[in-house]
Amino acid sequence: MTKILIVEDDRSLADVVAYNLRQAGYEVVVSHDGQDGFSQAQIKSPDLIVLDVMLPLLDGMEVCRRIRADGSLRHTLVMMLTARSEESDELVGFAVGADDYVTKPFSVKVLLERIKALLRRRSDEAANEEVVANQGVSVDRTRFRAAMDGELLPLTRSEFRLLDALIRQPGRVFRRAELIDAALGEDTIVMERTIDVHIRALRRKLGARSDVIETVRGVGYRFREDASDEPADFS
Repeated sequence: MTKILIVEDDRSLADVVAYNLRQAGYEVVVSHDGQDGFSQAQIKSPDLIVLDVMLPLLDGMEVCRRIRADGSLRHTLVMMLTARSEESDELVGFAVGADDYVTKPFSVKVLLERIKALLRRRSDEAANEEVVANQGVSVDRTRFRAAMDGELLPLTRSEFRLLDALIRQPGRVFRRAELIDAALGEDTIVMERTIDVHIRALRRKLGARSDVIETVRGVGYRFREDASDEPADFS
């Protein structure tokens, strides 16, 4: 269940927002000052924080700064609330790491829609980070599987990691040493030509799509940037 932390010193407003969020199916935690709000963020690891700017003990801007400086909260979304309407305040909010900014007074319905949109955007971004598709070939890090034209590829762990590294940066030329690190691990001690063996095996499994992995003579390999490019030398 998506967890939302509300940090708002106006208790009646916090209660109204919390009630509506719970009715919408979210798990909700409420705090009424900035110091406790930051502590709750560290303890609860919420997906999103609704953060008022004007808070006792620690203002919302400082709370947001601390959240963005905390590595364990790097994926937490922050929606700031404020009674101020000056553009400069919004700019400061975004500058310290806020993902969205809502000015009071606001409609709770509108706030919920903004929250849904923000969570949906983050979900889409996360999916894009995990799954990459290019020219009929796809790699899914979450499920640790790759496919070609919808058919699963029977890749070894090393072949999967090799394809994953290449497809995520099409057009970039990887030196053999870089691909050894990506596919076999930084502590692996093998000859650079070992990577050529893995590339040949990967190309065999890609079959008709094998030309998406290009050889750059004397340097290494790359995933072809565009299907219209001239095929490279595979010798």
